[in-house]
Amino acid sequence: MRLNVASAVPKIYTAEGAPAKHITPEQALRRSVLSCLLWEQEFYEDGKTIADRIAENAAQCSTETVAALAKEARQVHGLRHAPLILLLDLVRRGGSGVADAIDAAIRRPDEIGELVALYWRNGRKMLPRQMRLGMAKAFNRFSEYSLAKYDRDGPVKLRDVLFLSHAKPKDDETAALFKKVADRELATPDTWEVSLSAGADKKETFERLIRDGKLGYLALLRNLRNMVDAGCDRGLVTDAIVARKGDELVFPFRYVAAARAVPQLEPYIDQALCEAVASAPRLSGITAVLVDVSGSMDERLSAKSDLKRMDAAAALASVINGDVRVFTFSNQVVEVPPRRGMAGVDAVIRSQPHSGTYLGQAVTAINGQVKHDRLIVITDEQSADRVPDPVAAKAYMINVASNRNGVGYGRWCHIDGFSEAVIRFIAESENDR
Repeated sequence: MRLNVASAVPKIYTAEGAPAKHITPEQALRRSVLSCLLWEQEFYEDGKTIADRIAENAAQCSTETVAALAKEARQVHGLRHAPLILLLDLVRRGGSGVADAIDAAIRRPDEIGELVALYWRNGRKMLPRQMRLGMAKAFNRFSEYSLAKYDRDGPVKLRDVLFLSHAKPKDDETAALFKKVADRELATPDTWEVSLSAGADKKETFERLIRDGKLGYLALLRNLRNMVDAGCDRGLVTDAIVARKGDELVFPFRYVAAARAVPQLEPYIDQALCEAVASAPRLSGITAVLVDVSGSMDERLSAKSDLKRMDAAAALASVINGDVRVFTFSNQVVEVPPRRGMAGVDAVIRSQPHSGTYLGQAVTAINGQVKHDRLIVITDEQSADRVPDPVAAKAYMINVASNRNGVGYGRWCHIDGFSEAVIRFIAESENDR
């Protein structure tokens, strides 16, 4: 038997056949998590495959890495369910840091019940001590309004979470609140869902909640069609759109969905989106942006959404602040006007037929023909041809899907996710340099 031979590293490929890069378990975990809407079908893989891979990759990473990613996915990228899979990996391993990780990755009371439901997915069993401690810490952070808003009749109710976690009240006021949770006697929250389900007038309800500052920005964008149909005061609604109060975790593509739902309000939605762009850090020099408009990017983000990965990519391209040249690629490379906001989104999507994924020839064209200080590629990385290294010293591959293999490593700074946080990362990382 010969031992003095080179060990062959198996070649890996994208779903479209281009050579892919071998990456670390942490990189593999990040690319599966940060663009993942859990259990949702993507173009090349089903939701179960992606969820199983997240669990497998998490098991190969340190507990510190998994805990930090769970917090980042929820608090920075605004993902709700994918972080829970990471928390379950930590629960499985145990250790003193599990409770703090659960507390850090929970933003809403109902997420605690979701975590328990996932843990019981294959049958009810006792909750580990660290899991109970983390649930209790998170539970203690919420107000009566928050708890009442998410006190729903699901398989795991808030009172179940309270009893399972053995949460101890920190003072008499909290003890009284916990008793209300246990007895399901929380004060009815003043939300649009509660008011409308009780038969309240739509127009009066939405106008009152906007005036009182009780309608979140995401809820505002999602209900614009309802407000228009109900005849709400147009000035009140448009002022709220432009004010952008509470827009911190609203994805850029949410503006796209709102504009499509109510075209007559697009000028105000576009103004809000453009003002969000103007408030973002400005990138120095000339930025070349390549946006993937191939067929796989036409896949819907979720079964209940009309938005697609391409919408998310186009919205990201439209919120880059600086001197920008924008190109799309599919079978060809096409330059589009570097417009901000909704005009930029439309220019990207309508630029060419959505067909093949020739990222390699697109990067080659930018490398050789376009003067630039920075290259940003927004794609699902499933190239059909070999992707060369960038010539720009600052080059970023933003991955907006959860596919197993990708091409944007090595000389590329690889970033996963489709929230505006990925653009903030570029500005902050360059400032740190």
